[in-house]
Amino acid sequence: MIIFPAIDLKEGQCVRLIEGRMDSATVYSHDPGSTARAWEEQGAEFIHVVDLDGAFAGQPRNRESIIQIVQAVRVPVQVGGGVRDLETVADLLAIGVNRVILGSAAILNPDMVAEACQRYGDRVLVGIDARDGMVAIQGWGETVQRTAQDLALEVKSMGITRIVFTDIRRDGKLSGPNLAATGELARASGLKVIASGGVSSLEDIQAVKDLESDGVEGAIMGKALYAGAVKLPDALVIARGEG
Repeated sequence: MIIFPAIDLKEGQCVRLIEGRMDSATVYSHDPGSTARAWEEQGAEFIHVVDLDGAFAGQPRNRESIIQIVQAVRVPVQVGGGVRDLETVADLLAIGVNRVILGSAAILNPDMVAEACQRYGDRVLVGIDARDGMVAIQGWGETVQRTAQDLALEVKSMGITRIVFTDIRRDGKLSGPNLAATGELARASGLKVIASGGVSSLEDIQAVKDLESDGVEGAIMGKALYAGAVKLPDALVIARGEG
């Protein structure tokens, strides 16, 4: 299982939010490149980046910070937040991003998602963010009448093989991930699933790892790492089955 340290970008700074609310931002670093390098030095195999300003604006707002991160590390980087067109996908891949995450576009422009899959294969993921089981888009500001499971099956038909699933109610609150919903989504969709939202302890990491046979292949960690509740090397021991 892969542990993805998260770098959430707001105005060029590394922050964490609670339930995606921009007014709840806590700044952890003013240097995204150094933050990414620190995670790599602690053993990270993949970095997860979210352009928060981009998610709300509908187009990337932290491109320079993303370039800093990509250039600072040797491990692959995946990026989401405000990616709504093929030009943005192509640009992110061109600057060295390994995988691009499409979120709201899966609802607003499914034809673009299908085209991105056709062009770039598994370098394109879909992020499915749910509040009480229903999909939220536009920086989590709008909830649509579509369940996470329905959307997962739809994007699978477009060619998507991997999704990031976030339970918004758990995000940034250190309250534990929604294991039941994550496992159910993986089993029902047959997609590879990366769990996000609320992973806050070594016990949580073990619980997510226990879902590997269902198709859950990773966990994104943010606040727990930044707050020191979990040390990345300890998390990696469990994720690799060495504990």
